[in-house]
Amino acid sequence: MPEWLYEAGIGEARAALVDNDEIIEAAIEFDTDMLKVGLIAPARLVELLPGRRGRVALGGGEALINHLPPGITQGASLVVEIVREALPESGRAKLAKAVPSALPPSPAPTLYERLVATGLPIRSPRPHEPDALEAAGWSELLDEATSGEIVFSLGALRLSPTPAMTLFDVDGAPPLDTLAIASARAVARAIRRHGIGGSIGIDFPTIAGKAQRNAVAAAIDESLPQPFERTAMNGFGFLQIVRPRPRASIPEILRADPVGATARALLRTLERTPPTASRRHTLPAAAHARLTARPEWLAELARRTGVVHELESTR
Repeated sequence: MPEWLYEAGIGEARAALVDNDEIIEAAIEFDTDMLKVGLIAPARLVELLPGRRGRVALGGGEALINHLPPGITQGASLVVEIVREALPESGRAKLAKAVPSALPPSPAPTLYERLVATGLPIRSPRPHEPDALEAAGWSELLDEATSGEIVFSLGALRLSPTPAMTLFDVDGAPPLDTLAIASARAVARAIRRHGIGGSIGIDFPTIAGKAQRNAVAAAIDESLPQPFERTAMNGFGFLQIVRPRPRASIPEILRADPVGATARALLRTLERTPPTASRRHTLPAAAHARLTARPEWLAELARRTGVVHELESTR
């Protein structure tokens, strides 16, 4: 039976849904005050936009809001619910999205609470126990997210997040019909595994015949859980999928702040280092600077391990 592996890490919580020793779904949640999905809170309308839209300010930042009540004026107070978190993009992140709410203010559910809501069993391995998350392929998942290279039985995918959509390019050897169906299943697995939402474009090998193209689309339908919508594959091998996008995908999270991702991964490694091992560690300069700039992370590391680690920079 599938089970969630959950770690309340330093600087982030992480989880993976594991089935048959393979990660089929994963999530990362930062320990920040960012506006998270499900937060209901008082806000102030700081800008009115056409079409009953606007921009609101609330604790933790700003959000775009749709479906404003008729007649509301700039500066008015209202209660809102966050329905999409801020999304990282090159240059400037997209603001979170909100809608008006009649419910009382309440915090957003944590990652752990979201896992509980799935009804699946949850296990939280301790740092001194065997690394179940790593055994299921956590490092491989992070490598896929940062490099974009995803290997499957008959070929490889290249994953490329862009401001407009996430793109998958398929590479492999003939026969192309077989390759296209296998890659469709691999893309569906990758979409779920990395939490990819929004517009997704897939550039399959060009295959002749409507029946063959329909078979590729059917493989997507069989392998990707709802909800989603898709187009048919066109004559050039392109197919588009649209899924809900309440949060950034794991590739977006890691690529938006690679230094932070490296620093948090190092904290995970240090937390699992036996107390009898060396306390001196040489780190990449950028990661060292990030960690020394977050003394609360290092203090929590010392509290958890009972050891004060001496961190040195390669510079």
